[in-house]
Amino acid sequence: MTGPAFVDDYDALRHVVGIVPVGRDILRLAGADAVEYLQGQCSQDIAALAVGQSADALVLTPQGKLDALVRVTRAGDDELYVDVDAGYGEALATRLARFKLRVKVDIEVLDWTCLALRGPDAAALAADAMPPGASLALPFGWGGVTGVDLFGADPAPVAAVRRCGVEAWESVRVESGVPVMGTELDERTIAAEADLLDRSVSFTKGCYTGQELVARLDARGNKVARRLRGIVVDRAAGAHPPVSAGAEVRVGERTVGRLTSVAWSSALETVVALGYLHRDVEPPGQVMIGGDAGDVAAEARSLPLVG
Repeated sequence: MTGPAFVDDYDALRHVVGIVPVGRDILRLAGADAVEYLQGQCSQDIAALAVGQSADALVLTPQGKLDALVRVTRAGDDELYVDVDAGYGEALATRLARFKLRVKVDIEVLDWTCLALRGPDAAALAADAMPPGASLALPFGWGGVTGVDLFGADPAPVAAVRRCGVEAWESVRVESGVPVMGTELDERTIAAEADLLDRSVSFTKGCYTGQELVARLDARGNKVARRLRGIVVDRAAGAHPPVSAGAEVRVGERTVGRLTSVAWSSALETVVALGYLHRDVEPPGQVMIGGDAGDVAAEARSLPLVG
């Protein structure tokens, strides 16, 4: 994992630009009621977006739990794009169609692929020239990591841009605290637990599905039982201590959470992880992780782990 290829990939993603194996599914909503309909189905103020502007949003269950973390792009007066982590497009389309009664809006999952660029030079590179096969360029930013996602029928790799392995991207993702569907985010997730409110919720728009729980928690200071934290393994444990996703995190004899993602951090020169920990664990705080060969010392920290 930490060989020359990994080091070069990591350096490209942190300091230049690289192509990463990040898949996205994308939906198109079109029709006279498209904006009004999505306005009532997600947490962001879609009506306030200018044409060409994008914003993160939450699609919630009526009980306020997470169906999907999405990015919404205003493509026109009556047209929107909604993209989500790969593998969740069809489920998102089904969820959005569930409440579509007597409204003029068509929802389709586009047969497009995503070419994901990550690194500080990504935006300038994408602005210079759209590669063949690309129809849409959307900005990405989270925890200090920036980039551009190119969508289209078959976007061609950008010349001279390094193709980076999944291990290097996981390293950057975990360091930066970027949550993904299926690991950090699922049907049990409450938005406040994953620190999604500031970037994906409007508290001034009208009603939307699932709003009641979000508003109630906000009124109470978003005091949820657990929160997504970064976890840094003690360097004395060695380069690759045997910890993995799903491992228990403990304080003393009490289990306070579990790991969701694990990666090697070149910047911190140790293993790092994401995990939901009980709200009593205030970062920075010492914890123990259950490993295959015994407990491993670690420290719970706020995200991002690397600036």
